Amino acid sequence: MNRIARFILFDILKNKIVIFYTVLLFIISWSVLGLESNFTKATLSLLNIVLLVVPLVSIIFSTIYVYNSSQFVELLLSQPVPRSKVWFNIFLGLSTALTLAFLLGCGIPILLYSSIQTGASLIIIGIFLSVIFTALAMLASISTRDRAKGIGISIFIWMFFAIIYDGILLILMFQFADFPIEGIMSALTAVNPIGLSRIFVLLQLDVAAMLGQAGAIFKQVFGSGGGMGISIAVLSIWAIFPFLWSLIKFNKKDL
Repeated sequence: MNRIARFILFDILKNKIVIFYTVLLFIISWSVLGLESNFTKATLSLLNIVLLVVPLVSIIFSTIYVYNSSQFVELLLSQPVPRSKVWFNIFLGLSTALTLAFLLGCGIPILLYSSIQTGASLIIIGIFLSVIFTALAMLASISTRDRAKGIGISIFIWMFFAIIYDGILLILMFQFADFPIEGIMSALTAVNPIGLSRIFVLLQLDVAAMLGQAGAIFKQVFGSGGGMGISIAVLSIWAIFPFLWSLIKFNKKDL
């Protein structure tokens, strides 16, 4: 991590919103895990919170930060520094800061109260979601100069993956229930990083009743072990592809 990324990292870690986010996650995690004797039930409760809060905070905070850093970016580009290096270090600083906030907020209570197997799966998807939605935020912010429009795009992205997409998937399942669509539905399930993260943890917990129809099809096609491997691979693609797309846009953009 070079000077640009370190500067961004320490600047974000001092931000009051990030501090509040870390404390909030710690209080929620400690309350859910510490007060519930059933570790599986507590992990499921915390999972639902993580799947909503972590992507929302990551994408909104990252979008606002990129817009607020426009003058800083222009200053860096006036120096003999490659554009790709500047954009990558902004992404590195943002994603590292939000990942550290998640690890401090949720990681400590999970290590204290949850089992290693179930806790590790929750920590893994929290890290992935922090990185993925930071990358999506950078893609949204570089797509338009209008701050309000960029934040609106980010909110829509979160709403689409957190709420709307599952509804669309459910409608498709009911409409084509008489056809052999298991393979297609498994592929469509992987398009949603939030839904895929949920399935990854539930496959780890092996809670069949909580998988839902999409998760059941995913498990049927790939199995528990194969499904977890596929989930990690697809989440990795989700973390890389939006950033590379935003990098291409940034390199072509006239600032």
